Amino acid sequence: MRSGSRPHRPKLHLDIRMPPHSPIATHFQGKLTSQVRRVLPAYLAVLFLLLFFANTHFFTTPIRAAHHYRRELKYQQPLQSSTSLIPRKIWQTWKVGPLGFEQRDSDSARTWPAKNPTYRYEVLTDDNAQQYLDWHYGIHGFNRPDFVELYRELNITIIKADLLRYLVMYAEGGVYADIDVESLRPVHRFIPERYNEGDVDMIIGVEIDEPAFANHPVLGSKCMSFCQWTFAAKPRLPVMMRLIENIQDWLHDLSHQKGVSISELKLDFNEVISGTGPSAFTRAVLEQMTAQNHGKAVTWDPFHNLAESRLVGGVLVLNVEAFAAGQGHSDSGNHDSRGALVKHHYHASGWPTLHPRHNHPMYGEVEKCNWKPDCVAEWDKNVAEWETLSKEEQEKRIASKPQENPGT
Repeated sequence: MRSGSRPHRPKLHLDIRMPPHSPIATHFQGKLTSQVRRVLPAYLAVLFLLLFFANTHFFTTPIRAAHHYRRELKYQQPLQSSTSLIPRKIWQTWKVGPLGFEQRDSDSARTWPAKNPTYRYEVLTDDNAQQYLDWHYGIHGFNRPDFVELYRELNITIIKADLLRYLVMYAEGGVYADIDVESLRPVHRFIPERYNEGDVDMIIGVEIDEPAFANHPVLGSKCMSFCQWTFAAKPRLPVMMRLIENIQDWLHDLSHQKGVSISELKLDFNEVISGTGPSAFTRAVLEQMTAQNHGKAVTWDPFHNLAESRLVGGVLVLNVEAFAAGQGHSDSGNHDSRGALVKHHYHASGWPTLHPRHNHPMYGEVEKCNWKPDCVAEWDKNVAEWETLSKEEQEKRIASKPQENPGT
């Protein structure tokens, strides 16, 4: 042994492994198994909840599909209206009541009771609309708190205004008109003499009849629509409930897609039109006509170039001149004609400033063409050419573009 080295000591190995079938091993394994059995359900529940909330839209798809099917069956039920005629009542909605109207609003609004002295007339305001819905859709009424809360949660004025008119018309029916719509003829003129008034559940009119633009990337979604600034209906129509629930689904889906709450949604012009405006209104009407036609599709075709009114499944469709005269498109005629029933002044229609249209940086809004084919074709041509330019050339053209005078 070398000097200074330590003596070699054998290493001690302690093997504390127990035989697999020893009583101690069995005890620990049994204890571990029982603990796993106790906590496993909790772990699985937490895991399921995490997966569910992370993929709520995926997991609820079958549930929503079943709900949609049940709704379709409900919409096909016979009309359960409490009245055989459209109620003699005129509805308008605005920020304030009639005593607070500006002169232009007052001038338009007063034509309704003046032309229809035997009709009740009521204005719902921003201050009392929620109370109205609480009563009619709360436990005292239809017991649809989901509608009440949906309206309460919304912060977009135009969406609330659209939804409110549909909720009111479902609850009580009558005639609805925007605050800037003037009555030119009495309401009894809405139904031509050849029809039995009791057969008419709803009265609507064509607004835009430009199907040639159906495939246009901007105009296509709104080129065929019924007017919803003026319409009439019996209460509790399936088409109105369909429309309301369509809007409810759309808002929830949009909230999910954008990753924000309904109260935080921000919408552009097309989203408003397609979600709650004329396009949504038209879609619900055509869907309901189809449902009542034993599932055979009802398209826009019967209402294109409509010269006279047409009654389809209780819905009386008036031609474009009735509610939408003077537009300069869709062969809408003018307000001096015998067939013009209302006049829309548009002075309360400032909402597009908050929800802008598609605005090309060089060529602006195609809607300014007012559906004139040559103008739209020129806009399309210019935009197509624009896409072929380099970024530098695009910036150069924008810089040289004449600035619009905001005062003009």
